[in-house]
Amino acid sequence: MIDKLKRKFIVTATVCMFFLMTALVLIMNIVNYCGVVSESNAILDVLSRPDAPLFIEENLDEGFPPEIPENMRGFVPSGMSLEVPFESRFFIVTVSKDGEILQSDLSRIISVDENSAKQYIDRALNSRKDRGFVGDFRYSRKADEMGTRILFLDCGRKLDTFRDFLWISIVSGLFGCVAVFLAFVLTAGKIVAPIAESYEKQKRFISDAGHEIKTPLTIINANVDLLESDGENEELADIRDQVRRLTELTNNLVLLSKMEEAEHTLRKTEVSLSDLVSSTAGSFRAPAALHDIDFTVRITPDLTIVGSADTLRQMVSVLLDNAVKYSPEGGRITLELAAHKKKAVLTITNATKDKVDKKDLQYVFDRFYRTDTSRNSMTGGHGIGLSIARAIAGAHGGTISASTESGQDFCVTVALPL
Repeated sequence: MIDKLKRKFIVTATVCMFFLMTALVLIMNIVNYCGVVSESNAILDVLSRPDAPLFIEENLDEGFPPEIPENMRGFVPSGMSLEVPFESRFFIVTVSKDGEILQSDLSRIISVDENSAKQYIDRALNSRKDRGFVGDFRYSRKADEMGTRILFLDCGRKLDTFRDFLWISIVSGLFGCVAVFLAFVLTAGKIVAPIAESYEKQKRFISDAGHEIKTPLTIINANVDLLESDGENEELADIRDQVRRLTELTNNLVLLSKMEEAEHTLRKTEVSLSDLVSSTAGSFRAPAALHDIDFTVRITPDLTIVGSADTLRQMVSVLLDNAVKYSPEGGRITLELAAHKKKAVLTITNATKDKVDKKDLQYVFDRFYRTDTSRNSMTGGHGIGLSIARAIAGAHGGTISASTESGQDFCVTVALPL
């Protein structure tokens, strides 16, 4: 159990760390990308204004002026350097409604010629968006009297930086997850050590207490036998019944404590599960008939698993005993054993006297849990049988679950590897 707890802790902590790193990487890169888009849009807003000093004819004739005109400040938003519009690489085209190029200016970029410009134009027009990305170019289009004016801004360096950061953050995140996983593997033992110590003390207490309790119970039972030699009475019968119940509970607690750590210590052999379930079910036909319960058995023959025959028989007995105890007079019990996806699946379903609440199903395998909040023990059980069944199934590498369809039935499903 402690090994399972360590594995569960490592897996849970690593998965949480993975999702945390994924969220951080995602948020950082979304913010980074939004920054690229926002900055590109701001530059497009400046460059798309034909009345900006950048496009005044005399400035174009003279090339980039050594000094930025004072009135340029009215076109550049706060926070943006006045040099940015002049440093940007872009080209502008005006196209007709038919997509024909009416005017183009490729003087501010070297990497684009007429042919490649036409490809960018077609993709921008097909996107049906006023702004977007075409390759490494951010475009902005606006209709005027002449046609549609499209400005393409080269964002290659910004996008390259974004991609580099994306890959670095992904690799760093994965490296961090691996490092955390290794750290958890190395420290998991120390982290769960207090739990392991407490669990071991609990097991030792149950085992020691179980053996200590058996002695006085044996003495009490012997004294009852001695007193009954003088004549039976109701009080002695009640004492014997309670001694029997306490002895059964003690034995079950000791068994449960052993079974929870028995996965690697059970002596397992090849077992005919079909024959084992069939013979065990046969012994419950009489108790079922006594309560007028319809008992149906459907078993697929020749199903064989590797396990402990004694403990498997006890698991089936516990489940059938539970079904008989909680079935109403004239009820029904159905037992099915079949192969499904390389597993032997045992299903035991019974009608119930009281309504089964689905929210209780997650607790039915806990020790001493009863759906009856009054803790009524009229059925003769201790609320520990299903815990034993779960421990036995787990010791064989299997799973066990409970379900209900109508609320007036209770179904236990055990899946064991073939």
